[in-house]
Amino acid sequence: MTKREITYRGHTVEELRNMSEQDVIKLLPARARRNLKRGLTEQQMKLLERIKEARKAPQTKPLRTHCRDLIILPDMVGLRFAVYNGKEFTEFEVTTEMIGHYLAEFTYNRKPVKHGSPGVGATRSSLFVPIK
Repeated sequence: MTKREITYRGHTVEELRNMSEQDVIKLLPARARRNLKRGLTEQQMKLLERIKEARKAPQTKPLRTHCRDLIILPDMVGLRFAVYNGKEFTEFEVTTEMIGHYLAEFTYNRKPVKHGSPGVGATRSSLFVPIK
């Protein structure tokens, strides 16, 4: 059985890395295209510089960042990131399927709500707690 190579919109990661920035932007979804055409913020530019440095040297620690609004580009595939969620840094490795998404989509900043049982002083209707 042959191993299927993962592609993004018909292009391999190596092809995407060799393309110009404008050609890669044309392949991205509409919101990402619009965001990149408007230009990057200073914080995003600094992170992209750190990504280029991490590509050259072997990476031991993940790239820590607060920049959650950066779109994942082909240069980031294979790198490990630690993105701040408001309380702590969440680590993950970027794969080909993540291209075009934001860094924030892979680190949750809200905890799921887990409701407990009613306590003392609860309303009359909620006093009944079934025995398990």
